[in-house]
Amino acid sequence: MKKNNLNDHIEKILNDGKAENIVSIPLKGKSSLADYMIIASGTSTRHVSALSNQITSKLKMMDFKIFSTQGQRNGDWVLVDAGDVIVHLFRPEVREFYNLDKMWLAPNDLHIEDNI
Repeated sequence: MKKNNLNDHIEKILNDGKAENIVSIPLKGKSSLADYMIIASGTSTRHVSALSNQITSKLKMMDFKIFSTQGQRNGDWVLVDAGDVIVHLFRPEVREFYNLDKMWLAPNDLHIEDNI
């Protein structure tokens, strides 16, 4: 499945912001909520919040719509709903606890061995 333009932009923003363990999961056939889910880690609550701010501000500058952002104040787990792409940003230990990667990755998804 080819990634969409929005997904590519978000991955680049996360890479530029030094996010760790970025995983993009195609949701076709799994959920009608979005086309992709991106899961990434920040090194601290400040880093997680900064990453979410970068995503929202840079996507708005590119005329993409952000439907909602949740969890920015706490910074442990921030969800950014960009419509076709849902982004989950975690501190590493919170990401490990919720383990969304394992829940959403299917055996035929790329790099599953590296992300579980």
